[in-house]
Amino acid sequence: MLILHSMQDNVSPPSADNNPIFSLGELSQSLKKTVESVFDHVRVRAEVSRPTRAASGHVYFTLKDDTTTLDAVCWKTVAGGLAVQPEEGLEVIASGKLTTYPGRSKYQIVIKELELAGEGALLKQLEERKQRLAAEGLFDPSRKQVIPAMPQVIGVVTSPTGAVIRDILHRLSERFPVHVQVWPVLVQGESAAREVTAAIRGFDALRDMDAPPRHCRPWRRLARRPDGL
Repeated sequence: MLILHSMQDNVSPPSADNNPIFSLGELSQSLKKTVESVFDHVRVRAEVSRPTRAASGHVYFTLKDDTTTLDAVCWKTVAGGLAVQPEEGLEVIASGKLTTYPGRSKYQIVIKELELAGEGALLKQLEERKQRLAAEGLFDPSRKQVIPAMPQVIGVVTSPTGAVIRDILHRLSERFPVHVQVWPVLVQGESAAREVTAAIRGFDALRDMDAPPRHCRPWRRLARRPDGL
């Protein structure tokens, strides 16, 4: 009996079940595949919190409601084309896919589209923006200028190789032939906003110059209308 007892002590207890034993890495990768296949397209309604634009161009923020938060990321290739840019406190409907970060056992949504959650959210955003611009004095009557009824020259800030300029020239030739001055800029990418801003300021400065700068060139002189206007 003593020998039998000693042998039994050296035998490992039988496994409770036959399920495989995963390493943490294997389990995380398995969860990642499951989450990304099942939730490859979801739409959630939530409030934007702590939006941050990284130097890389990616945008990071948190989606939250009364009880839950969800990390969100929008890659730079998508961020510039969003119909609605993430702002603190903005209620949105976010579309994208869920993915996991295996190293931390966390999941997040990769944003593909953002839209305002209802007409009330849009009106709220417009009102808040109006108040902010008014506080900066941008609506002060002293800043306003009279727009001429019949401009002699129209400045266009756009890409000189895109369809936009061709459409503008076509419409002008039909309705109001006039001299067109084009300031070529990039309309997409990280430098687009900077170039467009510089072009607008450049056109504004043309009033004090005898000739336009070399960056700005006449695109095409359209014939005057028969009535001479």
